[in-house]
Amino acid sequence: MPWWLWVIVVIAVLLFGVAIHDVTQKKHAILRNYPVVGHLRYILEKFGPELRQYIVTDNDEERPFSRDQRRFVYATAKKQNPYFGFGTDNDIDKPGYVYFRHAAFPHPEPPPEQSEHLPMLKTLGGWRDRRGAHVPASVVNISAMSYGSLSGPAIEALNKGSKLADCMHNTGEGGISVHHRHGGPLMFQLGTGYFGARNPDGSFSMDRMLESMEGAPVQAIEIKLSQGAKPGLGGVLPGKKVTPQIAEARGVEVGVTVRSPNRHPSFDDVAGLIEFVESIADASGVPVGIKSAVGQTAFWHELATEMKSRGRGPDFISVDGGEGGTGAAPLPFSDHVALPFREAFAAVYGAFDEVGLTDDIVFIGAGRLGLPTEAMVAMAMGADGVGVAREAMLAIGCIQAQKCHTTHCPTGVATHSPRLTRGLDPADKSVRLDNYVRSLRHELIRLANAMGAAHPNEVDPAAIGMRLSANDVRPVRDIFGYPSS
Repeated sequence: MPWWLWVIVVIAVLLFGVAIHDVTQKKHAILRNYPVVGHLRYILEKFGPELRQYIVTDNDEERPFSRDQRRFVYATAKKQNPYFGFGTDNDIDKPGYVYFRHAAFPHPEPPPEQSEHLPMLKTLGGWRDRRGAHVPASVVNISAMSYGSLSGPAIEALNKGSKLADCMHNTGEGGISVHHRHGGPLMFQLGTGYFGARNPDGSFSMDRMLESMEGAPVQAIEIKLSQGAKPGLGGVLPGKKVTPQIAEARGVEVGVTVRSPNRHPSFDDVAGLIEFVESIADASGVPVGIKSAVGQTAFWHELATEMKSRGRGPDFISVDGGEGGTGAAPLPFSDHVALPFREAFAAVYGAFDEVGLTDDIVFIGAGRLGLPTEAMVAMAMGADGVGVAREAMLAIGCIQAQKCHTTHCPTGVATHSPRLTRGLDPADKSVRLDNYVRSLRHELIRLANAMGAAHPNEVDPAAIGMRLSANDVRPVRDIFGYPSS
């Protein structure tokens, strides 16, 4: 046999061996789904700095998450070195840049065994003395992503990872599925379609809600008014996506298209919202809150005033920024509807500050806050905790392919294609989520310590500044116009 034929045989055998290895290993979904050729991604990633330096873009140009931001999540999730060398490559003089003013005498660092644990400082449900009131074990929790928008293995990985990290896992508006029942503490979200808590005609059913919660470790319930991805819009789940498991979790018919209205059928004003919250809290015994993107602000002033005068209403408020969103949406809604997080949160927090309720209500922020800088700013502005969604997706394997709405997600995170979801191993990815959440909490503790505080919520808001122009840097909370008390 000619020598060149031997070379071809040897190469073929080697490639076959690589392919066998790729489809049987469980660490990398890309390699399981795309054996052999998937290695090209890691080769390009390895030489990424050189390619970017001479050919493509810099580390902060890509959106919605820059290369530096994705690298932080990937490195912490895999327990690799998350440090960056040779100084910053950011433009630190541009408007909008955030600075942390470190203390001359930082707060002592906690012992290593405590450096990744960071509970909230408030009692969730405390102001209304709910039966299930508790202090959340983590300021970082998994934000709303439903089974349906994400695959079963992805939800399972998030839930198992939440159990490891001792943080809450928001179910999203798709109900509590079998994939949510792996021990991770849950926040049960109720959207306008009342999935998992609905009558056949789509109206709310308290009995069905309690039935869905049975046997699940639900620590709180969140009523979703709107979200950053598509505020002011309802949703459509095509019949071809309504599988038996999805239908069971949502309480709908298999194979039948389901539509969610753009508002709640159970109430149409602030008083009705408050009564709806109270009825659910009385029946379930757990704290109940609301989630919303922020548009017209009169609603928030009315809600705060009503809650103050009646001593009733939501135990927590989750503010979603307009830059948030794991779900697909029409371009004008994803790009132009709802305020960005900082303006949105300042408007809501300010409304409750005016009536003296900020010490009673738990405030949660969401909208690209799963990075140390953004989370620290949110907490200095008054958020008691943050919800992370897309960053959690990155931690379990998402590569920001932006094909969430096509059913062709290459990593199996946002698709129900059996060929692609087989690449995602929940056991491995749950550990990565745990690593990421712990690392984010660790970085928040270190930032707080550097500014002289033991906890991010105890940081002096004046210690965080933002550049407005060449010679003007001001405290973040002053910029957005509400008291720092």
